[in-house]
Amino acid sequence: MTSTSPEQPSDQTTGSLAGRLVAGIDSSTQSCKVVIRDAETGALKRFGSAPHPDGTEVDPEAWWDALQVALSAAGGLDDVAAVAVGGQQHGMVALDADGDVVRPALLWNDTRSAGAATDLIDELGEGDAEAGARAWAEQVGVVPVASFTITKLRWLAQHEPENAAKVAAVALPHDWLTWRLAGDGPGSRAGENSVERLTTDRSDASGTGYFDAASGEYRFDLLERAFGRRIGVPQVVAPGAVARTTDTFVLGAGAGDNAGAALGLGMGAGDVAISIGTSGVVSAVSDASVSDPEGLVAGFADATGRYLPLACTLNGSRVFDAVGRLLGVDHQEFAELALSAPAGADGLTFVPYLEGERTPNKPDASGALHGVRLGNTTPAHLARAAVEGVLCSLADGLGALQAQGVPVERVLLIGGAAQSEAVRQIAPAVLGVPVTVPKPGEYVADGAARQAAWALSGADQPPEWGLAGAKEFDVPAERDASLADRYAQAREMTFGA
Repeated sequence: MTSTSPEQPSDQTTGSLAGRLVAGIDSSTQSCKVVIRDAETGALKRFGSAPHPDGTEVDPEAWWDALQVALSAAGGLDDVAAVAVGGQQHGMVALDADGDVVRPALLWNDTRSAGAATDLIDELGEGDAEAGARAWAEQVGVVPVASFTITKLRWLAQHEPENAAKVAAVALPHDWLTWRLAGDGPGSRAGENSVERLTTDRSDASGTGYFDAASGEYRFDLLERAFGRRIGVPQVVAPGAVARTTDTFVLGAGAGDNAGAALGLGMGAGDVAISIGTSGVVSAVSDASVSDPEGLVAGFADATGRYLPLACTLNGSRVFDAVGRLLGVDHQEFAELALSAPAGADGLTFVPYLEGERTPNKPDASGALHGVRLGNTTPAHLARAAVEGVLCSLADGLGALQAQGVPVERVLLIGGAAQSEAVRQIAPAVLGVPVTVPKPGEYVADGAARQAAWALSGADQPPEWGLAGAKEFDVPAERDASLADRYAQAREMTFGA
């Protein structure tokens, strides 16, 4: 990329959006996706993607390499006026003073810092875990779990002190990619790789554990408590502002993936998105911040200046993949099997904690089957129970949001698994409410593109792009009303309340 100027709007941000192109990037756990859209209408012009390596720790250069492949497939950025990045949240990208990566990035789904999370809660509560959880929720809107950056920093300080001593700054995945797109980082011109030029946005910063979304301020005292000393953090850029400029395009603030998806879907207050991808996520746009001392609901920020209370599970579509492999069927056959079994799977109940769990916080948990009988030991019953189990887990998240006073007026079902006919039809039965399924799309990348257009326009609000092609699924007349209670009993019997 080309040379950069300070974080100030340039001539590239003035004038109409008509005839201009913007790029939105979704750098997720599994892949990098790029959409090129018309800045004024949102019409899709080009698309590219590339896979990311598996694992819960990754060399960030793999994200950069995948981005180059995806950009090439999307026709490049030569005719693009603005770019923004939506990225997987929470991970830890530790950088030294020269901007080099100190160690492979720990991703959100790496649970090795679960003990550090417990320690941080206890410390803030002076030995009282309940008081500590309440203090964390009050001070930064979240209670530490293994996913959050602050716990990973504590783990690094305790387990890799030599690496910890090299750290000058910590960034999140989307911060690091925005920084690289601006021309900083390894291999940049002398003086252009300073970690002091890192930027982020309030939505992604609110998932670190050391940023208070309500006040919009970093809590350096909590960061120092976790890591043992002060280190650099990215500058927080306002939602529609310009983060950096290059010779050819401007960079928007970017966003965490869930906030990016909410922006791409055009969500407003009262809207709830249930996303089933690698993880399961229940998020809502709210005008008020949330503080949940139980830690079930994280008080994150959204990408527009409001809030995004969110409950996240570690287990999403990969549960279906695992059960499908066990049954020897592909995705379509798995869906057909699930729909061929009766609602409630004749009492077969699946607790889907195959990768531990975050909501509830059970990082060492495993999956479990309950209610196994001769009559329900069929492939169809197991497929149905797997779908219902994942949806029950997400229903728990929806209930947690409602318990915090978050209004639920419309439920949107998104993510890769939302394209499964079994998930679409079973979701209203499990959730007990109608669901809206938007047409398949790259909503994180779309939200980033919409944010890029917002930065390009200099307007107070993002452009209106609209959401077309959605389908409505109603609650079926026949549903197993006992499923929620049976699932709760199975979960508590295995792992405790």
